[in-house]
Amino acid sequence: MNIIEKFIKVLERYMDNLSIKKKFIQLYIFCVLLPLIITDSVVLYIVDSMESQRQYHGMANVANAVSYNISALVENAGEIAKSMYTNRRMNSFLEKQYESNSDYYAEYQNFFQDSTLESVLGMNQIVFTMYTDNPTVVKGGKIDTMSNLKETAAYEAWKERGENEGLFFVYERKRYANSYRRKIILLQNLDFFSKDQEKMLQIEFDYNSMMRMLRRMKFDNEVLICQGDAIVLSNGPFSGVGKKFDMISVQQKMGYKQTITLHGAKLDIYVLKADNRVRSKIVRFLPILGFLVIINVVLPMGFVLLLNHSFTKRIRGLSKVFQSVNGEHLVQMAHEDGRDEIGSMIRNYNRMVKRTNELIQTVYKNKIKEQEILVGRKNAELLALQSQINPHFLFNALESIRMRSLLKEENETADMVEKLAIMQRQYVDWGNDSVEIEQELEFVKAYLSLQKYRFGDRLNYNLEIDPECAQIRIPKLTIVTFVENACVHGIESKASPGWIFVRAYKREEQLYIEIEDTGSGIEEQKLYQMQHDMQNADIEMLKNKKSVGMLNACLRLKMYTEDHVCFEIEGEEGVGTWITICIPMEYLSFAEGCVNGPVCKRGERNMLKVLLVDDEPFIIQGIKVLIETGNEGRLY
Repeated sequence: MNIIEKFIKVLERYMDNLSIKKKFIQLYIFCVLLPLIITDSVVLYIVDSMESQRQYHGMANVANAVSYNISALVENAGEIAKSMYTNRRMNSFLEKQYESNSDYYAEYQNFFQDSTLESVLGMNQIVFTMYTDNPTVVKGGKIDTMSNLKETAAYEAWKERGENEGLFFVYERKRYANSYRRKIILLQNLDFFSKDQEKMLQIEFDYNSMMRMLRRMKFDNEVLICQGDAIVLSNGPFSGVGKKFDMISVQQKMGYKQTITLHGAKLDIYVLKADNRVRSKIVRFLPILGFLVIINVVLPMGFVLLLNHSFTKRIRGLSKVFQSVNGEHLVQMAHEDGRDEIGSMIRNYNRMVKRTNELIQTVYKNKIKEQEILVGRKNAELLALQSQINPHFLFNALESIRMRSLLKEENETADMVEKLAIMQRQYVDWGNDSVEIEQELEFVKAYLSLQKYRFGDRLNYNLEIDPECAQIRIPKLTIVTFVENACVHGIESKASPGWIFVRAYKREEQLYIEIEDTGSGIEEQKLYQMQHDMQNADIEMLKNKKSVGMLNACLRLKMYTEDHVCFEIEGEEGVGTWITICIPMEYLSFAEGCVNGPVCKRGERNMLKVLLVDDEPFIIQGIKVLIETGNEGRLY
């Protein structure tokens, strides 16, 4: 049988054990609700994935647009800086030694009439300043001294970078004021023609104009332009010109990222994710979704519940009728409505009841009386067997106490008497002829502890019980009888130390009880005789035997299991003896409260037998069910 067939069989057994109501519920779950959930989940996943992909491309386009605009603005300024860097007249203007301030002012006016400079001055987004260390140049307008430039953070960053030109984002104090502000500075060293004097060009971009340019793009996404972890430009709340640069968070870095380099400045453009439009649309269309849920979920559930009511109401009525059967009278159902299979079953049931009530009345009472007589006789036989075993164990226990007391005067005698009391309590209390295995082993342990006073180190024992078998009920004084036999006939006759092992375990719906000793062993001929006596034990055999202990236990086990117990005995002289008891689990019961135990089949030996002649298969099957119900649920 392959795995699929095994799975189908397990599933069929599972469904057979469910009520009709639970079957309808599972039908609804697996045939309506689960496919709907899976289908909707897949659709939502696909739509959400497509929206995420669309957002990704959108963020890439935003990053490209921002990169293009910022790069265009900076590169325009960079081209101006390069043209001024290679302008010979500018170099001459900054390096010329002027005889007087009037000579400088005249040259200043002529210089700034240059067409290139006029175009630069017309740009409202940048401000340029030239710095020189020429002492004859008068500070003012677009000209300043190098000493003032060297005090700025941009100059320090330029010196640290060590390049001829560079773009810098700084936060520094305004000149001639105590306030600070953000600046975007492009510095160009003017040493193309001469390095005799230090000259530099500073182009300052209007920070507010840059921010307005980003906002005018009207992106749905928030854009962060960062140098390292510092947010230098943004179209969101990080654009305050008078504030220090904010630091980007890890969460913000999870958006789309694009890196550009402008004049030595490495800038990371982060485009943050906008709100998921799919989720927002779902929220917006919640009323429609609620209506669809009602159509796809609530209405099928109502229909399934209606079908369940149609089935279970009438089947529950049939079940109540079967439960009301007392073995003397069958009750008809009051309603026969319905034209389906259940209605037909009810009508056929009522016909069956009408035709079989007389049969049950004439046969059932007589069989019950006969059964009670047989059960009483068996109980009497069992009580007789139980009465035989009391002196058998009591004499052995008293002999141990006597021998110990003769040898030594010890306080341990009290402990021996205590264990004797435990054993005697088992003999006297026959209100219940069965006991849990774990309780029986406690009795065995008490008996062996008592015997150890007698044998000392010559007697050793080990008791092993599978936890699954602890609460299985067996006839009282079963295991201890075999243990007593091993102790007396195995250990007593052996001078060297010996062991007694007791094991109880379950395997393939069989209970196995093993009693092993490492005593003197048994002759082969006697071994065969013991095997025969144990397997064929009966009342007559006990009458003719002097030793009744083991045969008594074997007979009680055979009566308890309807002769379905097996005994095996193995042994070797000088080595030891091994007894195995095998009992099918179907003839055993578990202790009260053990929910997973099998149902005991004891008391089913004398069952009702009815001969029925009818040509209606449905009636025959119905009578079988009714007789089973009135006969403790079994029919043979």
